[in-house]
Amino acid sequence: MRPTQRLATALMLSMGFAAPVAAAQCGNNAGGFDAWKPAFAQEAAAAGVGQRGLDALANARYASSTIAADRNQKSFNYSLDKFMQVRGADTIVARGRKRKSRDAGFYQSLEARYGVPAGVIIAIHGMETAFGGFMGDTSVVSAITTLTYDCRRSDFFAPHAIGALKLVDTGAISGSTKGAKHGELGHTQFLPGNALRYGVDGNGDGRVDFYNQTDALASTANFLRQKGWQTGAGYQEGQTNFNVIKQWNAAGVYQKAIAIMAARIDG
Repeated sequence: MRPTQRLATALMLSMGFAAPVAAAQCGNNAGGFDAWKPAFAQEAAAAGVGQRGLDALANARYASSTIAADRNQKSFNYSLDKFMQVRGADTIVARGRKRKSRDAGFYQSLEARYGVPAGVIIAIHGMETAFGGFMGDTSVVSAITTLTYDCRRSDFFAPHAIGALKLVDTGAISGSTKGAKHGELGHTQFLPGNALRYGVDGNGDGRVDFYNQTDALASTANFLRQKGWQTGAGYQEGQTNFNVIKQWNAAGVYQKAIAIMAARIDG
């Protein structure tokens, strides 16, 4: 450290600020991952991650399957019709209507509290995990830290890696919790940073569990509400709440599919 750097650091410490932490060096293959983890651990600790989270980071493994999936997201390039066919839209709608009828009181309570109609929540649930049928087979912590280490989108994934480690600290997940290839977790596949910020205890048991359907769907409704969902406004393309659906997933075909399926479920 040069004298001027030492002086700047001393001044920051004397004023109560943390010393700057050098950014961990990203990489494009597994070779540097183990060396990257201690450097990222410093960033995580500076961001408030505790020992349980840091231990989970230390035990994370480079997720080759995550990188392969990230390089091969073909379905988002399909036409809308093809995307809906591949994702099983008709089945989601049929099952979704039954779920809405069976659990009408639950979905009505979500709409009363958050303003989001049942069809939107149900369509997302069906699209993401087939209503909880498959919530992933990859370590959440390993996947999200691998994506943070990977040079393609480090800045995007870093807050979610910090979020995942903080979720470990709180006990919401563990280092072995399984999720999707990009580190999404639970019934509606929250990215960890969003889970930390928007998660709510829907069933009143004192904890937020994204693998519990009630908590996950309440958290999904809360996310949409916090992103600007307006009660009673439309959610088809060109309408006010369609812009909020865009906040859930950046792919245009996904957004349109959710809006179309939701309308069919609500209809």
